[in-house]
Amino acid sequence: MSQDQNNYDGHAWFTLSGDVNSDMVRRVFDAVADMTEDRITTAHILIQSNGGYVSDGICLYNYLSKLPIKIVTYNAGAVASIAVILFLAGAERYASDTARFMVHKSHASAPHGARPDALRIIVEGLQADDARTEQILRKHVELSEEHWRTHEYSDLHLTAGEALKVGVINGVEDFVPPEGQRVTNI
Repeated sequence: MSQDQNNYDGHAWFTLSGDVNSDMVRRVFDAVADMTEDRITTAHILIQSNGGYVSDGICLYNYLSKLPIKIVTYNAGAVASIAVILFLAGAERYASDTARFMVHKSHASAPHGARPDALRIIVEGLQADDARTEQILRKHVELSEEHWRTHEYSDLHLTAGEALKVGVINGVEDFVPPEGQRVTNI
């Protein structure tokens, strides 16, 4: 075995794309089961997602960030909405120079003709989701007051350079699996 191969013992490379939903949660659970069976110590995961369901994203964040496997996340294109919370599960986080991030407050559509009590329940649920995601954001990211003001009322877009400045990522680096190493799609 060459010296280069030794450097990657215990490392594995993965791609994860699509909507953050119960199907993605199941796929990640299955992949982690395989990782533990394969004795993976460091999982490099390229994420491409425009978001999805808040509870599923928070579940994946909590699960991946507490594993006995080091998770390294990458953004090569777009990580948006609740997928940013999923991305923050990485102990190390990187993005390609041309990648972007987007975070925003939760939103939902009210059913036509909804009564005030039903609307109140929707609003309370959105506020609870916003509090949960903001808690995770504040744990990892140092947004400026201007960023928080933008986030309050609209989508906050961050380039890789801006994401580096506020701590979303540790560096501007591409996802580049070593030659000869398998890349598994989750």
